[in-house]
Amino acid sequence: MPATRALPTEEAVDLIQLTRTLAARELAPRVADAEADGAFPRDVFRTLGRSGLLGLPFAEEHGGAGQPYEVYLQVVEEVAAVWASVAVGISVHALSCFPLARFGTEEQRGKWLPEMLGGELLGAYCLSEPHAGSDPAAMLTRAVRTGDEYVLNGAKAWTTHGGYADFYTVMARTSDDRAHGISCFLVPADAPGLSVDPPERKMGLTGSATATVRLDDVRVPVERLIGEEGQGLKIALASLDCGRLGIAAVATGLGQGALDHAVRYARERETFGKPIIEHQGLAFVLADMGAATESARATALAAARLKDAGLPFTREASIAKLVATDNAMKVTTDAVQVLGGYGYTRDFPVERYMREAKVMQIFEGTNQIQRMIISRALDRNEGGALTVLGKE
Repeated sequence: MPATRALPTEEAVDLIQLTRTLAARELAPRVADAEADGAFPRDVFRTLGRSGLLGLPFAEEHGGAGQPYEVYLQVVEEVAAVWASVAVGISVHALSCFPLARFGTEEQRGKWLPEMLGGELLGAYCLSEPHAGSDPAAMLTRAVRTGDEYVLNGAKAWTTHGGYADFYTVMARTSDDRAHGISCFLVPADAPGLSVDPPERKMGLTGSATATVRLDDVRVPVERLIGEEGQGLKIALASLDCGRLGIAAVATGLGQGALDHAVRYARERETFGKPIIEHQGLAFVLADMGAATESARATALAAARLKDAGLPFTREASIAKLVATDNAMKVTTDAVQVLGGYGYTRDFPVERYMREAKVMQIFEGTNQIQRMIISRALDRNEGGALTVLGKE
């Protein structure tokens, strides 16, 4: 774990301690078997929800904890250091709740958010399609209004919690306008016509179910339209800014877990009469791993503080996602190297960390997409000169 966390309140300190206790008691004893078996830990999300950890960044009046993103991300990181699949699930659940919390009416929020944030209802976020991953405006899933309902048809790929979620936040096309033709819907999992394919057989994060969701004449009442018709792309992009911070925190926690394990091993393993951590060549590898993990953490928290201050943070969210996930890939790979041959076996968890890190460079927008976002922002800002902004 990080040597020091600079937390803004005593309540935040208590939340970190609660998270560490739950992670040690509820997650650590189960993670190895669950990941080996590909078992989805639905009960863990109920436990986290009832402990208040699923609704941290949402308003208290709707069942959230009203915590700043700066605190929320550090809680996610603590979970990820023990069980990355669960941490990804926390981030995805927050992503699926965000459109309702931010763009829903007060009536909609009051009706659905409390159960969603309390862990009784688990969410999934449906944006990507088989041919429209990095380009959401190219989606083909349609929603056609007929009277007081919308009828949805299409398929959503790479859906985390697919088949286990209780509701799906679905983006669907309501017109052919590329920029303003997408709308957002809150679709219950038991809606007739909604089905889920068998889960993908993945390299890592096997305890997190990922599947294609199919919508065949799924009827959704008009009251389940979130925001205005045609506002869906704006909602999706705003959601992804937050989601990228969540994945940056997951990647940082995963890197921290790999670093912690590598350091423990290096203290215990001896060669040439002394622990291998005392050999400069190995010690410098560990030092680089530590520097990369701290850099990822600082970058994610810097972006979170902008969000908490009500300032633009799209570019910084992309930077955080890029830095944290690339660093996690490097740190977990080096952790395998530190353990040598043992690191390549499934008797030690670092090979799993390495497999789990890879997808973090891919989902929530590939790191190539993050570089596009960052470079375009730099271009608009005449090379990236620092701008001082105040909250309006």
